[in-house]
Amino acid sequence: MSLPEGFDNIEHLQRTWNQEHNRRVDRYFKDVQGNGDLSGVRPSLKLACRALDNDNMYASWMRSDLFYNVIGYGKKNLAVFYGNRLDTAPPVAGHPQLFFVFSQDESASPSEESPIQHEKSVRLMKFSCSSGNAKPAISKANMTEIANEIKTTFLSSSRGITYTTGNKSASYTDPDNGFPKGNYLLVNSRTDAVEIYQKICNVIDVPFQAERVIVNDPDKPSTTTASAGKVTILGKQVQNRRYRPVAVLRFRSAYISLGNLIPPVFLIDTTLQNQGLVKYP
Repeated sequence: MSLPEGFDNIEHLQRTWNQEHNRRVDRYFKDVQGNGDLSGVRPSLKLACRALDNDNMYASWMRSDLFYNVIGYGKKNLAVFYGNRLDTAPPVAGHPQLFFVFSQDESASPSEESPIQHEKSVRLMKFSCSSGNAKPAISKANMTEIANEIKTTFLSSSRGITYTTGNKSASYTDPDNGFPKGNYLLVNSRTDAVEIYQKICNVIDVPFQAERVIVNDPDKPSTTTASAGKVTILGKQVQNRRYRPVAVLRFRSAYISLGNLIPPVFLIDTTLQNQGLVKYP
């Protein structure tokens, strides 16, 4: 089929780009009514991100850079990296792996450092990743049920719950119920460890045994950006790494990995970067 007479490739490109770009912006800012305004941070960001028909190339580039790079929409679905760092299958690959993602609020992070992010995972021993195994294959209905439990347990007043991370290593070992030996959580107190492990157990409907929480307190204290200091490498000063700094982490999202053959399935995502099985807020 031939193109109509007078067809303008550039105009068609801009119109198509605007439509696709704004569709993604509207989905990301679905909690904001209309096209955005100046009443708050998120409405203002939506207003700045949405493309207009009279935008020039520079304006389109700035809106695109703000949305995909600065805000971070371009990182969508990269969480599979966290769940599968290696190309080889993990020892218990037959069971789905449920991940909980926590991170520091941007406003609480030192300007020289990226916000701290931690993940905690548990194997869903009642299910298999695929059909044809001794355990039933996990279904979308099973995942949705878990997602609703997470929404109830890990959200408070429409925000993710928080806990304090630090230099203490808290482990919880219960292989039969999905907590293999060697998995741990960095905390600042035993109380935080007990609370998080108990919530995870409640979500996947397995018994929680407080005596299985073992907390190790290292001799080395936590360091901050200031106390970690700087080192000189190739004649340049660079910020030294902090050692297990104390910080408040907030629940952000949860997803299930079924191995490295397919992308992870997001159950809930408070950052709105991924479409979860249950709506947020």
